Amino acid sequence: MIQKIIFSIIFTIFITGCTYKQPIASQGATIIFKTANMKFYDKGFVTKYDNYIHLQIFSVGIVALDLKIYKDEICKDSLRCMNSKDFNEQYISSSHEYKDDFLYKLFSQDNVNFKDRKNKIFIKIKKD
Repeated sequence: MIQKIIFSIIFTIFITGCTYKQPIASQGATIIFKTANMKFYDKGFVTKYDNYIHLQIFSVGIVALDLKIYKDEICKDSLRCMNSKDFNEQYISSSHEYKDDFLYKLFSQDNVNFKDRKNKIFIKIKKD
């Protein structure tokens, strides 16, 4: 009896742990991501999931930028994660005017056309 219960629990964990997260929406686009520390202008994908946004920019068929954007953290190249505040300060602008969830809210929009002339930031997504 106990073996059946343990087997059921392990089976349930195995099945739910291996499920593939389905994207809510995936869109090919031309992406301009220009800050003082990052400059990309190429084709890519913006894929929205329940709790994060996956941004990929390709250059000559190779992934040039791979970001998983959560409300409170950003993972660059799937290996290095940092809280959103630190990412914004390092890659977007050292000024403290951008909220922690700035990129998450920006990429959650359907049309993105963001300009900040003062901090020399330009982010635009033109969907294919």
